[in-house]
Amino acid sequence: MKIQEVTDFLESIAPRKLAESYDNVGLLTGKFEQIIRGILFSLDATEDIVLEAINNNCNMIICHHPIIFSGLKKINGYHYVEKAIIAAIKNDIAIYAIHTNLDNVLQSGVNEKIAQKINLQNLSILRPLADSIHTGAGVIGHLQHEMSTDYFLKLIKSKFNCAVIRHTKILKPTVQHIAICGGSAAFLIKDAIMAKADVFITADVKYHEFFEANGQITILDIGHFESEQFTIELLFELISQKFTNFALRKSNQSTNPINYY
Repeated sequence: MKIQEVTDFLESIAPRKLAESYDNVGLLTGKFEQIIRGILFSLDATEDIVLEAINNNCNMIICHHPIIFSGLKKINGYHYVEKAIIAAIKNDIAIYAIHTNLDNVLQSGVNEKIAQKINLQNLSILRPLADSIHTGAGVIGHLQHEMSTDYFLKLIKSKFNCAVIRHTKILKPTVQHIAICGGSAAFLIKDAIMAKADVFITADVKYHEFFEANGQITILDIGHFESEQFTIELLFELISQKFTNFALRKSNQSTNPINYY
């Protein structure tokens, strides 16, 4: 089976046109006519991930974050991006990134998968695109039952394996309406407030952005990797349910560059 068949399937779920203008989704290395031996799923496509693919006879990597995100002016193996690209090209490894286009769909999207981990019900898009209620940024839903805020924070810390949760002031003893956006999504804080969410879960919130809670919502910053880690599981499930004629493997290594002391 050719790479083109797999990428066409993924883009039927998350069309490339839904990616943000700054993004770099699609086939980053390799050729569409390449025959697939095996696929490795990862959040990032670092050199170590490429080596893992090689060692497991996988000649395609499907990742969430594009390893090539901004322009490369040289490829001499000094920078971590260059190392990954050189390893991929030398070993005929195709790298396919499905990033903000997968963020911006409700069904089978990144945020739906996050919501499933805490059993959120009745999901809808937090900031819909103009022409569709099924595409856009973030999701909002509600817990089946009201939950104490303290227990909810413990639940999030456990489900997402968080070393720490950065958060604004706890405003309510209980929560039920929850807004979510994996990755860097402080731009949705006001949308979450307008949607009357009790809590907004995201990552990469800056100091001054925390003030945007404005005493109206509790913001939880659970970490970028932590918020999007289940994208690997999502991609594996999507492909394994559709294709059965080549090997599929979820990466067994963490690419999280952040450690906590």
